[in-house]
Amino acid sequence: MTASVLVPLPDRDFDVTEVAVPWKLLTERGADVIFATEEGATPAADATLLDGVIFGQLGAEPEPKRFYYELERAPAFRAPLRWGEIDFDGFDGLFLPGGHAPGMRQYLGSEPLQRGIARFFALGRPVGAICHGVLPLARAVDAASGRPLLEGRRTTCLPKYMERLAYYLTAWKLGRHYRTYDAYVEDEVVSALSCVDDFVRGPISLVTRGTREDHTPAFVVQDANYISARWPGDSYLLAERFGDLLGGDVNAFAKEPNAMRPGDGVDGPAHE
Repeated sequence: MTASVLVPLPDRDFDVTEVAVPWKLLTERGADVIFATEEGATPAADATLLDGVIFGQLGAEPEPKRFYYELERAPAFRAPLRWGEIDFDGFDGLFLPGGHAPGMRQYLGSEPLQRGIARFFALGRPVGAICHGVLPLARAVDAASGRPLLEGRRTTCLPKYMERLAYYLTAWKLGRHYRTYDAYVEDEVVSALSCVDDFVRGPISLVTRGTREDHTPAFVVQDANYISARWPGDSYLLAERFGDLLGGDVNAFAKEPNAMRPGDGVDGPAHE
């Protein structure tokens, strides 16, 4: 693969797994992954995910953490572009990671970044988003129509039950660290869609995560050039399928727009 992928990030607090796993798998396939922060500062992940959120539990798994420590030494990560310098037309793919912590608001709420994302989305090139990373798409507006960017698209994102549970489990120690906004991600994303049926929640997942070798617990949704996932446990599958799209094989995952990938332990329609 010879493709360039843009990954916008906040200065701090992004999810370890949702950045490090796609970076690792895409670079292994030959992609050139370029990072960008608001003013070109070297970004940093949510430190609680590296240390273990509660008594060493609930953080990133060992392999994604190893990928992240490797990523920290990568030149493109240490010297990212500035958001204002991004030539969106010059990239083959756009990947939007998520994260819970307060620093994510810098990235999730940036209107200039949303306008750039909308410009790229209109090009019809591969776009991947996971967890809170779906919010910039939900908040962006198509310049030509003035309508929400995700209107008429099928998508998933961080399900409300996951966000609520993470908050309840950690609030006693971390306060609102796991409630990025008052509104749940799922509620805001659904409000940007044409109809509620365009949101695909996926199977119930609480603990088991997908890995490089086993996609059974993972779940992603594809609508033509756009592919989305729910949480860090979907990162390996999302990175693999996004890489397929970058390789030009739109049919490698879905035979038609608005289709979900069957198999890998996931029967999309049965879990809506």
